[in-house]
Parts: sequence; C-alpha cells; structure tokens
Amino acid sequence: MSGRDRRLAVVMQAASVLLQYPDERVLATLPVVETAVRELAGSTARRHLLDAVATMSTTRPRDLQEHYVRVLDRSRRCCPYLTWWTEGETRRRGLALARIKQIYRAHGFELVANELPDYLPVMLEFAADEPDEGVRLLQEHRAGLELLRLALVERESTYAHPVTAVCAVLPGPSPRDEAAARALARTGPPEELVGLEPFSVGADR
Repeated sequence: MSGRDRRLAVVMQAASVLLQYPDERVLATLPVVETAVRELAGSTARRHLLDAVATMSTTRPRDLQEHYVRVLDRSRRCCPYLTWWTEGETRRRGLALARIKQIYRAHGFELVANELPDYLPVMLEFAADEPDEGVRLLQEHRAGLELLRLALVERESTYAHPVTAVCAVLPGPSPRDEAAARALARTGPPEELVGLEPFSVGADR
C-alpha cells in the first residue's frame, strides 16, 4: 500500500469509527483513533478528525448518544444512508443497494448482519480496505455525502467533522452550499442521481 493509500485508509477508518453509534466499544476506541490520526501530516482531514475525537472524549456518553439518535437516526436531513439521497424510498434504491453489495463481494468485503451497504461508516470501512474502489464508490454518491455534510454543519453537530474530513480527501473541492451540492448532483452519473430532487434537506422526519 502506497503512502497516499495509507493516509487515505487512516482517514476513512477513523471517520468510520467516529460516525458509528457511540456505545462503549466505539468510545473505548477513541484513543486508538487519536493516535493514528495524530501521525498524519497536517491537513484539513487531520484537524477535523481530532476535533471530533476531542469533543467525543469530553462529552458525557449519554449526551453523545442522545445527540447521535436525534441527529443521525431521527432526522431525515442528516440521513447517513447515502443511496437514500439519490433514490429515496423507491424500488431503485433496492437495485442501488444490491450493486454496492456486489462491489463489496467482489473484493471479499463482508457486511455485518442487518447493516445496509450504503450506511456511511460501512462505505468508509470498505474504502479503508480498498482505497481505489472505495473512493470511486464515494464519488458516485458525492452529492449525498456533501448534502449530509452541509446539514450537519448547519446543526453544529460534532459529526460534521468526520464527514468533512472524508470530503476533504476526495478528488475535487467540496460544494460551499446546498445549491452547489445539488448542481453537483445534476452533473454526476445519471444512474446514481435519479430521485434526488424530491428530497429536501430542510425537512425532518
């Protein structure tokens, strides 16, 4: 693995951990995540990941868990399942999920039972193992990823930091606002972007 791939793998794996429900297992991993991230050269991704670790390490677990549920579980505008942003709750989404599963299977990547393949932490874990294919997959869903980032930033959520870190290491600049993210959607791969327009990041469940 090249130096570039190793750095990318650290960012993806760290973000994957930080974006999972903050149970005892995840919180116990924070020192390991911090050590790995601190070894990265100074960068936007490093700064955002360390900011997330610092906040999560100093926040009461119960408060952190309540925030996670409120923002990432119950708020449609912060949905961490990336095909939802492009396909919504339609039959097309089932096809998109099946395609992602096929990509995982082709690389020997096994899903944890009951987890959907488009769950962002899962996609990031795959990208940590398979940087080239993982980055391509994230780029295909870049519009949804950026809309999630913007929604989390607007909410001033600590979970904006790991998403921002991921966007910072993907090719090309991040859109500055929702309009730019939706413009990115319109110019992306058509088969991945059908269905985005009806969903508003301004509406909660």
